[in-house]
Amino acid sequence: MERNSARQIKSICVFCGSNLGRNAKFVEATNNLGRVLAKRKIHLVYEGRSLGLMGCVSIAAYMGGSQVLGIIPIALAEGNFVGKTVGEELRVPTMQDRIWKMLDNSDAFIALPGGISTLEEIF
Repeated sequence: MERNSARQIKSICVFCGSNLGRNAKFVEATNNLGRVLAKRKIHLVYEGRSLGLMGCVSIAAYMGGSQVLGIIPIALAEGNFVGKTVGEELRVPTMQDRIWKMLDNSDAFIALPGGISTLEEIF
């Protein structure tokens, strides 16, 4: 008897930019990803901002009924210049702690367009 060894994905961490970028297709694809996550009842873990593409994916997932967890360093959260977190917010001491918490709370990862910070977080 053959057994399916694939693990069910319950939460996906999305890394993406805090800017919308110059291509409207990025916004469209990011919004679509949020809707797909919600439709498939997959939780979203993200960087905890409501700006740019991060805002698009988190709002679309949240509005679709997905659980959303934004993980943000305390300094960024208290600075109040990165927008509000959509869904539940988990504040951590450092950027490094954020990465570890994102890893701990996710079954899979997706990287969308972003800047140097997005690249830094996925490598």
